[in-house]
Amino acid sequence: MFQPSQQDVRRFFCAVYDKSRTGAPMEAIETLAALWVDEHPEYHADLADVDAALLRVYAGADRENPFLHLSMHLSISEQASIDQPRGIRQAVELLAARCGSLHEAHHEVMESLGTMLWESQRSGRPPDGAAYVADVQRRATRD
Repeated sequence: MFQPSQQDVRRFFCAVYDKSRTGAPMEAIETLAALWVDEHPEYHADLADVDAALLRVYAGADRENPFLHLSMHLSISEQASIDQPRGIRQAVELLAARCGSLHEAHHEVMESLGTMLWESQRSGRPPDGAAYVADVQRRATRD
């Protein structure tokens, strides 16, 4: 399994931003990432300087980590594209319809994804995909 380092992730998103700005050819995953980068112009300054990005520490509640945020968008997109865990595609689609925006739906899914990962780390057990999908479904069907 591919497990990129923090520096690899930051270099990836900075390169995607650069390629997007310059019109350079991109791989499919880079094109998908560029769509999410475009949705977040508030991160463009962070992505424009790879050297600064590699040194920056995002600690505490002072500022959201743009690389984590964009990685979560990319993860959710990939999960939905292959429907893994099973049912996530439909749950995300239902939530997007409820929110009126795939982007806003992703932000809600991030809450569920974060909870699943936190629970997994806390308990020392593998992530519970079924609970994750169920939480996204609850978000999609709540009043």
